[in-house]
Amino acid sequence: MKLKKTLGKTRWISSFFFLVALFLIIGMVNSSFLTGESIISVLNNSVVYMLLAVGIAFVILTGEIDVSIGATMGLAAAISGTMAQQGQGWGVMIIYALILGISVGLFNGIGVAVLGIPSLIFTLGTCGILRGIVYLYSGGRTVENFAGDFTAFNNDTVFSGITWYFAIAFVIVIAVHFILTYTKRGKYFIAVGDNINGAILVGLPAKWTKILSYIICGCFAAFSGIIFASKYGQVNIVAGTGYEMSAIAACVIGGISLTGGLGDVIGAMIGAVIMSSITKILVFLGLSSDYNNTITGVLLITIVVIDALTQRRAVETSRRKRLAARTSPDASAQPMAEEVAQ
Repeated sequence: MKLKKTLGKTRWISSFFFLVALFLIIGMVNSSFLTGESIISVLNNSVVYMLLAVGIAFVILTGEIDVSIGATMGLAAAISGTMAQQGQGWGVMIIYALILGISVGLFNGIGVAVLGIPSLIFTLGTCGILRGIVYLYSGGRTVENFAGDFTAFNNDTVFSGITWYFAIAFVIVIAVHFILTYTKRGKYFIAVGDNINGAILVGLPAKWTKILSYIICGCFAAFSGIIFASKYGQVNIVAGTGYEMSAIAACVIGGISLTGGLGDVIGAMIGAVIMSSITKILVFLGLSSDYNNTITGVLLITIVVIDALTQRRAVETSRRKRLAARTSPDASAQPMAEEVAQ
């Protein structure tokens, strides 16, 4: 019973089993997929998705959404590429990414948490603004020709083919998991998403928590832009388009509820690995990568529908239990017993 209760709380375990089952099934179709080199390649390619998913997980846990992360990533990638052309170091890139992430996150956070504008609408507007800035910044041209140490670092490994990017991202995910799970302020994000009115009543800073979640999300998106530029060696004006859907799908597949207050970043990380593996899986199945967006959309809709039906069933079950408790003979006899005792 205790094990079942634990499994019920750690929703990411089901996504982990799904990942293992997916790899085994593809391996049975094409045994070359289950080689160590192939699996390590999937892990290394998941870094950008992983950072985006972990960042937006903060926002989703508070019950909101951010569809501007792809544009934020694209702008950060363009800026990083330009800096690489000029021979700028990592420190300057990180500082600029941090400024960009904080600025975009603060803008979104104020619009959603303070002004009360629906998060989907507001961040969609932010996405349009950022796309326009990317076009103006790059002059409508692809930012390229910045090879060297910046792009070479993408291939530097720690051990057994695992790149530094993945190792750093993995450590960040574990650290964030412990912060959200075991620290008082980390638990605010889940508390606000679970019941914002209740959180306000007990004195939690609900508005500031939502603003902070957008700032963190913006920073993760900006940092993923640096890695994107380093990985591909060029940045076009539509870089990052569609990545927001993949990041949201990664969170949902990883067990984070879109209504907020449920899930953790471990699940988001696993979901990111699943999403990044789709293209490679299609190759091993002999299918075109043109199906990538279609599969992503189908996965997102399927998981969201299952999540909605599960939550609805849980709410109805809870209501029936409360109703049964109120209408049972024992419930009506208890007040009478208290009167006799008095």
